[in-house]
Amino acid sequence: MGLFSHTRSYLGIDLGTGSIKVVELSNQGGSPRLVTYGFADVPLEEVKFDVHETAARTAATLAKICDQSHVQTRKCIAALPTFSVFSSVLTLPTMNEKEVGQALAYEAKKIVPMPIEEMILDWKLLGEIKSETGRKEKLVRILLTAAPKNLVKRYLDIFHQAKLELISLETEAFALGRSLLGPDPGVALIVDVGALTSDLVIIENHVPILNRSIDVGGLTATKAVAQSLQIDQRRAEQFKRDVGVVTGSTSGVAKVIEVTFAPMVNEIKYALSLFRTESVRPVEKMILTGGSAFLPHLTEYLESIFQIRVQVGDPWSGVSYPTELKPVLEDIGPRFATAIGLALREFND
Repeated sequence: MGLFSHTRSYLGIDLGTGSIKVVELSNQGGSPRLVTYGFADVPLEEVKFDVHETAARTAATLAKICDQSHVQTRKCIAALPTFSVFSSVLTLPTMNEKEVGQALAYEAKKIVPMPIEEMILDWKLLGEIKSETGRKEKLVRILLTAAPKNLVKRYLDIFHQAKLELISLETEAFALGRSLLGPDPGVALIVDVGALTSDLVIIENHVPILNRSIDVGGLTATKAVAQSLQIDQRRAEQFKRDVGVVTGSTSGVAKVIEVTFAPMVNEIKYALSLFRTESVRPVEKMILTGGSAFLPHLTEYLESIFQIRVQVGDPWSGVSYPTELKPVLEDIGPRFATAIGLALREFND
């Protein structure tokens, strides 16, 4: 590296419900470029971060990933899980920054399902909106986000123990929008199908307007297949990957998978209905990501139900990387969408 080189690199770190993913991006050549990546599966009993011992194990696993991946920086960005963070879009009269802070603290007491003293509040101005007929004051839309203080402390402890410099914490929703939509200002529903949970995020003009989380994921379907066929989870996972989701199945593995994903479908219906009451713009497309995004026939299955375009997202689309890595990166892309979006934060924002 030259004396006057301005190359920077950042780690995006996703502490997921089934695995830990790390992506390092640099600004070589004027655009984000992949430096390295790594991941490790996490025993499911460790994902809740309930005790100090669990935090220590997580930190040790994270440090090992960074060591084996030969990361070149200690600066990192991480995301708080959607199911642990509360967010809501509020409409308020136009006011100065101090007044906004006071107003949001008051509003948060009415809508956040935990004592405000135990939460960290953050907000983002979304812009002005037209007032109702006859009203003179200008109105603004504000995205309010609230995260438990004890959760933030656990994350800080994990990264401190892993000897990493945590420069920012944000929500998974922003990271997913950044990696999967890029500069697209349209309206999209991102469905992140993880191991234990599935997160639904509606993005409008680069901002997560609506977030939902449901306790159904890829592992849920695997366990259901295993129980139905009385086989171990390894064989059940293979059956799931071979068969996929088939509309109108009456029996067998396909029916078990369809029944398992029914709550997720219902949650998508609810999210779309809720969004229609808050916005005049329609959802233009659905983007799948997460470990089960490539489940056979899932895109066709959702398209047949919702009659909108469904696609598997490509979080690497805004990142440069060696062409010989393309097959591998395309295969793992859906699992790394959050980590990639986090690493992109310092380049795009």
